[in-house]
Amino acid sequence: MRIAYLINRYPTASHSFIRREIEAIEAQGIEVVRFSVRPVESSQLPDKRDLAERGKTTVMLDAGAFKLVLSGLRHLVTAPGASLRGLKAAFVHCPWTPLEVIRRSAYFAEASLLALRIRTGRITHIHAHFGTNSATVARVASILGEVPYSFTVHGPDEFDSPIALDLAGKIRDSEFCIAISSYGRSQLMRWSAFSDWAKIKVVRCGVDASFLERSELVEPPSKPHLCTVARLSAQKGVPLLLDAAAQLKRRGRNFQLTIVGDGELRVDVEAIIAQHNLGDHVILAGLASSEEVIDYVEQSRAMVLPSFAEGLPVVIMEALALGRPVIASAIAGTPELIDSKCGWLVPAGSVDHLVEAMEAALDASQAQLSRMGEIGRERVEERHNAAVNGRTLAALFRGGQSG
Repeated sequence: MRIAYLINRYPTASHSFIRREIEAIEAQGIEVVRFSVRPVESSQLPDKRDLAERGKTTVMLDAGAFKLVLSGLRHLVTAPGASLRGLKAAFVHCPWTPLEVIRRSAYFAEASLLALRIRTGRITHIHAHFGTNSATVARVASILGEVPYSFTVHGPDEFDSPIALDLAGKIRDSEFCIAISSYGRSQLMRWSAFSDWAKIKVVRCGVDASFLERSELVEPPSKPHLCTVARLSAQKGVPLLLDAAAQLKRRGRNFQLTIVGDGELRVDVEAIIAQHNLGDHVILAGLASSEEVIDYVEQSRAMVLPSFAEGLPVVIMEALALGRPVIASAIAGTPELIDSKCGWLVPAGSVDHLVEAMEAALDASQAQLSRMGEIGRERVEERHNAAVNGRTLAALFRGGQSG
């Protein structure tokens, strides 16, 4: 069996869980052909395994505008009926602004090229990650190529615009749809027809084996170190985290906060650090490989992620797998994994509650932190094993009903 995986940008440092998922599926004897809509520069991939994935991935836009347009015209001429259905799917709920018309036309052209690659590659199923543009292209390619498709929804973007993204139509046309948490499944049920609810399965993201296959957990440090692994964005609550750090400093607390990641708010984050004179307390580590992330987490007493919107962050699974409790916002699927036994849930957007949780982590004994970490690790081993979840997905691709 050969299936196509389609992602808007792949591989990326933040999408390593997709690489693990693909590896787990291939371990079940299914060949996966990788497609990315947009290219990813090698300089953005600190992990050598992601660099290797880049070499295995076909980038749709690398074909060039001429070939994309030609693929679309070819389908319009040779398969007008399927093309009209594909165009209808590409343009559903289109606001008909010039920019949006161009974007939807590009979706159809990309889907046309993907459909041709599917035929020549003898691919029997398309799976897209994220219910946004990649799922749209997969849906249209499914119509043009006459093969089934499925897609995984992570949130929160899909839940912010369910009608514009036509989640109901995508689920209706799919063979099945994957949610990464029970919360995510509830939101997909909310925006889909009752008759399609049975298509919606829960398959949780898996952590890298390097996080679980460790002979011994490193004891939490006595030093007052905390870390955050997140994109530097408003959605991840990084400015709020820095406000909390400023409060800790004003209270005279001794601490170090390492922020691992990069993003669109880097200049603003640097300005906030300078404004509050946090240079001695906050370290911006930038992008990091999986091995480097492990080191940063193990050198910390807890991992902090005060997000405003999420699906179910893989980084909190990774921290728990390493035996570190997590401070996280009580949103989306996060409470399905985090509670007071393995971390601290805080109301999203509350600086005061975030400060209290960070102080609790700084004041906790090493023994308490170790107990919390052990409970968290057990949960991750049970629910977020990539190999186990890969078997579930493989059964779905083969037409099974587990999930």
